[in-house]
Amino acid sequence: MSKISLPLATLAGALFAFGCSSPDNRKADLRELTEFYTPSGLDSASLQSDSTDLVFSNFAGPDVVPSPSALSVSPYGEVFVGVDMMGSLGKEPGKGSIVKLIDSDNDGEMDSHTEFTKVDNPRGIIALRDKVYVLHTQFSEETGQAEGMNLVVFTDANGDGVADGPSQLLIEGISSPEHLRSRGTDHSTNGIRMGIDGWIYIAVGDFGFHDAEDREGTKLTMLGGGIVRVRPDGTEMEVYTHGTRNIYDVAIDPFMNIYTRGNTNDGGGWNIRFIHYTQSGEYGYPNLFKNFTDEIIPALADLGGGSGTGSYFMDDDRWPAKYNHVPMMADWGRSQLYIHRVSMDGPGFTQADEEFIKLSQITDVDLDASGRMFLSAWDGAGYRGSPEKGYVVRVVPEGWEYEAFPDLKNASLEELTALLKATNSVARFHAQQELLARFPEDAGAAALSIASDKALPLEARVAGIYTYAQATCQAGNEELLKLSEEEAIREFALRAMADRKTCLQGAPLEPFIEGVTDPNDRVKAAAIVALGRIGNADAAEELLKVKVPESFKQPEKDTEGPHATPNSDIILPHIAMQSLVKLNAVEAAVEAIGGENSKLALWTLRYMHDPKAVDGLIGAYESTDELELKAEILSTLSRLYKKEAPYDGSWWWGTRPDTHGPYYKAIDWEESEKIKSFLVQEWQSYEDPMKKQFFAELNERNRMDIPEFGNEGSNLVINETEVDLEEIKNKKGQVGQASIEDVILAVSDIKGDPVKGKALFTSQGCIACHSVEKGQPLKGPFMGQIGSIMNRSQITESILKPNASISQGFGTVKVETKDEKVYMGFVTGENANELVLQDIGGNATKLNKSDIKSREELENSMMPPGLANALSYEELASLVSYLEAQK
Repeated sequence: MSKISLPLATLAGALFAFGCSSPDNRKADLRELTEFYTPSGLDSASLQSDSTDLVFSNFAGPDVVPSPSALSVSPYGEVFVGVDMMGSLGKEPGKGSIVKLIDSDNDGEMDSHTEFTKVDNPRGIIALRDKVYVLHTQFSEETGQAEGMNLVVFTDANGDGVADGPSQLLIEGISSPEHLRSRGTDHSTNGIRMGIDGWIYIAVGDFGFHDAEDREGTKLTMLGGGIVRVRPDGTEMEVYTHGTRNIYDVAIDPFMNIYTRGNTNDGGGWNIRFIHYTQSGEYGYPNLFKNFTDEIIPALADLGGGSGTGSYFMDDDRWPAKYNHVPMMADWGRSQLYIHRVSMDGPGFTQADEEFIKLSQITDVDLDASGRMFLSAWDGAGYRGSPEKGYVVRVVPEGWEYEAFPDLKNASLEELTALLKATNSVARFHAQQELLARFPEDAGAAALSIASDKALPLEARVAGIYTYAQATCQAGNEELLKLSEEEAIREFALRAMADRKTCLQGAPLEPFIEGVTDPNDRVKAAAIVALGRIGNADAAEELLKVKVPESFKQPEKDTEGPHATPNSDIILPHIAMQSLVKLNAVEAAVEAIGGENSKLALWTLRYMHDPKAVDGLIGAYESTDELELKAEILSTLSRLYKKEAPYDGSWWWGTRPDTHGPYYKAIDWEESEKIKSFLVQEWQSYEDPMKKQFFAELNERNRMDIPEFGNEGSNLVINETEVDLEEIKNKKGQVGQASIEDVILAVSDIKGDPVKGKALFTSQGCIACHSVEKGQPLKGPFMGQIGSIMNRSQITESILKPNASISQGFGTVKVETKDEKVYMGFVTGENANELVLQDIGGNATKLNKSDIKSREELENSMMPPGLANALSYEELASLVSYLEAQK
């Protein structure tokens, strides 16, 4: 704890001074932030990546780091690589490790290595001081089956490159074991990264988790994906954002903006999306993803087919300006590291993406404090890993010269403080952590000197603010309050003050209340989120004044909403709604119905399954004659009729979830009957068929299943196509008589005719299990984006060896029903109560889940090998050319 203390009288005086300052004098000072993201001297429209700007070296190969799933680099350039020869679909333990790579002469090639520790499925790594944090799958020694995913920390106190002993558990069970056992890690919890705020951020895939537990005994459950964060000692675990599909990693910039590239587009053909996150935001997948997009914060871009993996935010002035201050996103499917140039837009961003570094099935990216970038590549190791594939490369800018990073363990207080001013985020972060660990009594004052220095760059001052907040906890509120009076850093001072709930004791409410009306939208966002964290219901009145924009409109029926179109205007009311829900501001929301911001009140009440909310809505309906308001109230009550069933971790919605919404597993609750009675009574009171139709539409939209209103029935559609695949399979031709290696080489040299390929797609039976155009009925793996996901050789291999590269979500499923019938096929549709299974001949069967006795995903693909055996090289090349063009 810092020596700085906070006398109550001093805090009261500071608070009084803040509260008396005139709001009219406040300004939005965004000059430095704007220059950081969009430098005035840089014309981003004319920029092009140029490989001659960069120097590549092969750092380590598959003999040392086969199947590398993740990596982390110490500030000194020691590379910790997660070897994962289980891959995303393997289930046998004993195939993973963390390998430490050393380049002692700094020539760009590994000189030595050690096996730091054995660990299965390493999916996230952070190297910090003498500790290595790892997110991985834990297997039972007795059964050999997955027990869940854990966040752990290893220590190497003697510096010999080998963990001293067993890991220390920080979070247990942060991915549901049922799905890890049945599928592997393909939609599990993945990357981890620590921000300058001292939190470890965890990318949770849409397996979600049930009753994850941190070291304090705090338990969390998450249905679906999002971001969770925890302190490095395994305490204070909390949900940061929710509603993503399958993110693999997070990128964090110096100002605590977080970005991801959503992973995989299997199943329903969903594309990957680039997302900027606002704390507490809901991003909608899958329940709000199509039909309720007015209620979510949308992504910044739909990027088409691909498979996002590792992420990093580049902040190092030794790199060319055109590669600096940008999120960098790896895409395994496209074998590409991308740059996303972000530009500020109110409390959010817009973006422009471009290709940067080509690398075969890239998995991760990280930098050291000397400016060296390290990239890991899967390189065709397959979905189950390979001992013969994978590597790590080092990348530096042309003209870069090695400069040794100071030995932090022996650095003085003054030297560590000076490093908080460094022009790269790696140096600032590691200096911060060393300062907090070795000089806990002096770190606060040292950090405050950086935070208060207006001559320093903004990123250095923000590092000072967060270092100070970590060093002082609630005792630092007085100085953070003073810092918040400065326009340029108000956002960060307010955010740091409310960043940890354990440090909120005595936190004043007034600066956050004033922040809701600040001229700077980023300050508004920080204040709104903070008010939800502080938990004082007195803030509800101010939060309910946040304006809802015209863009708050539900999509037209049967029209997919704009889930990947930037909409910065929705961010502030969205997070205001989230904070009001956290405050349980039922009475305030009911009171606001019919007022100036009735839309925000009703939006908030959609999430409040509380008897007071129901009674308040009914009372408001009966006391108004305004038809539009009455309709909005009826819509809100219809939303409250059902609620999401508690998640127990025993099921997953699969790769083709029911996206109708608003709930996935809807159940009745204590007020359902009251809501139904009221709605039916109103329905009965109308003679006009158009007004009755309104209730039918509410019934369908919210899936109330109230018989009086009419039922739409299941949305799952059976699509059948009959093809005799055995007849095709048994024909012999040029392809069937050659080795797979010769076929792949031949096809790579023959251009092929895509027009002929399209005809072959039908005649060879591909159309039985695949669709290629949006709007076509989905069957097996969607081929409309295969050219974005696989290269020519990979497409050829997947045709010839389907079992070697089963598309995620399309393994053969065997279902046995209670009446002893057995069905085999792949799932083409599924909701909480039903599934549709299509067999190899294109025959589809709809099954009630209540009738299913067992369900098993088999190891083999539905697609039998040999379907292309009758083709010539040229015919196969034409088929591949046709598929390659599908992007």
